[in-house]
This record gives sequence, structure tokens and C-alpha cells, in this order.
Amino acid sequence: MGERNIISSNKAPKAIGPYSQGVVSSGLIFLSGQIPLDESGELCNGTIEEQVELIFQNIGHLLKTQNCDLQNIVKLTVFLKDISDFDAVNSKMIELFEEPYPARSLVQAAALPKNVAVEIEVIAGLNENGAK
Repeated sequence: MGERNIISSNKAPKAIGPYSQGVVSSGLIFLSGQIPLDESGELCNGTIEEQVELIFQNIGHLLKTQNCDLQNIVKLTVFLKDISDFDAVNSKMIELFEEPYPARSLVQAAALPKNVAVEIEVIAGLNENGAK
């Protein structure tokens, strides 16, 4: 197994279980699933669009620790409590990403941590010159 570096940001919520916010390995950034928590760990009870926006802000903070941003994302996995929120997630992605869009899987989940409506997991590529 290649070298594995743990990443974290005080601007993103701490992990709510025994896992890291993110790991860098083999030129890729793997972020744990992010739910709509602010940096203090408080749950966002806004619209699905507001929750997705907060999640991507947190993802951005974590990617920034590696001198990356949302455009470095190569794969998203989106978990929705209610599949009818599919269009709202698509609208927010069009707003936040440029074409070509990252690969994505979107699945409905029976339950998510803290009973949230959405969770997003990310794989991103490091910039050619590496981090920092």
C-alpha cells in the first residue's frame, strides 16, 4: 500500500465517528461522507439546496488543505433520503461545477447519520505538482 496522509480542516465539521475527514493516497484525495453540519457541528435544517451548498463548502475547505478545489473532484457519491430531491441536487451541481462534470453515483438511502437528508462522498485528484 502506498503512503497515506490524513487531512483535516478546522473549517469543516469534525468526524462524528472513528474515521478521518479525508485521506490522501496515490495522488488521490478521498473524503469521508459529508453531511450538512456547520464547522461547530450544528445541523443545517435549511432547504435541500442549502444543505448541499453547506456540504460543498465543507468539501471545499478540506480540498483547500491540499491546494485543490471543487474542480479537482473526479467522482461523487450522493446519498439521498428522498430521491425526489434528485433535481435539487442536479441544480446545485450545475451552479457549483463547470463542464466536464465529475462522475457521480446517486442513491436513495433508507437512513443517514443524524437523520439528515443528504450525504456526499468525494474522490478528487491532486494537482500535477502535488499538494502544498
